[in-house]
Amino acid sequence: MQKRIEEIAKKFLERIKDKEVYILSHHDTDGITSAAIMIKTLQKLDKKFSVQIVKVLEEQTIYNLPKEKVIVFLDLASGSLDYIAKSGLKDVFIIDHHEIIQKIPENIEIINPELHDKQEISASGLTYLFCKEIIPDVELAKLATLGMIGDMLGKNIDKVNNQILNEGEVKRKRGLMLYPSTRPLNKVLEFSSNPYIPGVTGNLNGVNELLREAGILPKEGKYKSLIELDEQEMSKLVTSILLRMSKANSKDLIGDIFLIKFFNKLEDARELSAVINACSRLGESEIAIQLCLEIPKAKKKAEALYAKYKRFIISGLEFVSKTEKIQGKGYIIINAKNEIKDTIIGTIASILSHSSLYEEGTIVVAMAYDKDKIKVSSRNVGRNGRNVREILDLVVSKTGGEVGGHEFAAGCLIEKHKEEEFVEHLKNSLEFELVKV
Repeated sequence: MQKRIEEIAKKFLERIKDKEVYILSHHDTDGITSAAIMIKTLQKLDKKFSVQIVKVLEEQTIYNLPKEKVIVFLDLASGSLDYIAKSGLKDVFIIDHHEIIQKIPENIEIINPELHDKQEISASGLTYLFCKEIIPDVELAKLATLGMIGDMLGKNIDKVNNQILNEGEVKRKRGLMLYPSTRPLNKVLEFSSNPYIPGVTGNLNGVNELLREAGILPKEGKYKSLIELDEQEMSKLVTSILLRMSKANSKDLIGDIFLIKFFNKLEDARELSAVINACSRLGESEIAIQLCLEIPKAKKKAEALYAKYKRFIISGLEFVSKTEKIQGKGYIIINAKNEIKDTIIGTIASILSHSSLYEEGTIVVAMAYDKDKIKVSSRNVGRNGRNVREILDLVVSKTGGEVGGHEFAAGCLIEKHKEEEFVEHLKNSLEFELVKV
């Protein structure tokens, strides 16, 4: 794959000699950090560029792109190759890691691990490796780390990802996978969504009860942070959490804590990743990019948006706990309609899939209205079992819509008037696939 990156980087430099660049990227943390890496690189090259951040890549968006510019898709477009082929775009570069199910047109230069060894690497990691070929700058590696964490790739670090972490001077510490590890523990537990702790997340009384049970008390009105706990305190805290998460074990809760220097302060990478994600999902992608570029004025705005986002998450999880769901053997469908924002429904699906609420292999499908459309997010608990991307592809082939994603985390956008038809086809497909397995 490295040889492919080198070849395409050379072609990219040739194409942008006398042309402007148009960057189109996804609105999650991986897409935002990918865009920020590309922006910093183009700034150093003193190249003119434009940036567009999208929730989903629709057919019309592709047709509306400027034909005279070099188009760079980041963290998307692997599932839109047929549209790009028809678009009349001449200079197209894609840096992505999602599944490819269409033939690659001749006018596209693509970097995607699906074409090589299917290595687990984020789009921001690929963008970093690509940009490093153009202008070596290891400072950008910390942004690639944030994208990697945002795409839940922090548990199994391979050689390439480890290289990125080292180049970003990321500090690693083994501990409880709560974030931020640098903030008072009572607040961290109250807003903990990954892991989601039943009876504790969003419940101040539940937080206080858990901490008393673990023997962790405040000093001068303030609780310790996670990284300040001693071994005995950490052990008791893990035990108290496990008692509330029946299907979890200590291996699910313990892992690497990644600390990154940001705004000249050591910060928890998971927290930073969540802040970037929050800004973008609340419609403030510009603030998210400014934060990645460490522009001081963006920091306070981003923190305020993150506080608002956390309240939305807690509210969404509370709704899910009370609402009626469509359940079958090996799957659960949550149709939130207008009760959860469409930009947050994917986060809710991810939180539920990483919680201890459902058996490993269960498919979680969450739906929310987006004006005249419905955003659908599907996750596989434990990243084990059926291919949710294939299931959504099958359903959407009958109802129409746009599909994207991976084997264990995928989504689609469908027309609102197809809601009942989609749910019926989805149920049939999930039940048929179960029999087939």
